[in-house]
Amino acid sequence: MKPFSLSLFAAMLALSAVLGMQAQASDPAAPAQVDDALIEQMREIASHSTVLISIKAQNERHTSLTQADIDALDKQWVAERKSDNQPLIAKVLGSPLSGYLIRQMAQSRGLFVEMFVMDNKGLNVGQSSITGDYWQGDEAKYQKTFLVGPDAVFPDKVSVEKDTGHRLQQVNFTIKDPVDGKPVGAITVEVDLDMLAMRRQQAVR
Repeated sequence: MKPFSLSLFAAMLALSAVLGMQAQASDPAAPAQVDDALIEQMREIASHSTVLISIKAQNERHTSLTQADIDALDKQWVAERKSDNQPLIAKVLGSPLSGYLIRQMAQSRGLFVEMFVMDNKGLNVGQSSITGDYWQGDEAKYQKTFLVGPDAVFPDKVSVEKDTGHRLQQVNFTIKDPVDGKPVGAITVEVDLDMLAMRRQQAVR
């Protein structure tokens, strides 16, 4: 018997990978992957002047905030979620940035299911819906983006939405100043992977 060829083994692995990608492309039920093109689309949304102006303004307002101040604001946010009196939540949701994110989410026609922007301390600046908390600074969506660098991208684990059964993934990345390239904040965009798979399936027909 001839010895097994390493080159043949490599070829088999390559063929297996190709067949796997073809199977995913032909199966609408297969979870799609967030690729560079989609990340670039999200970066374009995050580069809008409304985003940059809003983040910079809040960074300036929050320059002197202490950790105790941040904790108090976060506690207030969580308490307001259970109350009819929601001044902090209303202020953020009523901002021009939140309006912009809501429009972007609507225009995605179900591809993006949640979007929110953070300042340089991890506090919400604008959002498409009410988040569980106001401060993201203790979470990976901030720590693995803003604290890493201006080009950092952190795709979080895939989760399953209970009501629809759709697979969702939060894609987080740093927002940088286009002038000097320095980080100014971060954004989280939650993507419906099943919607993404369906769109790609329709595109190849």
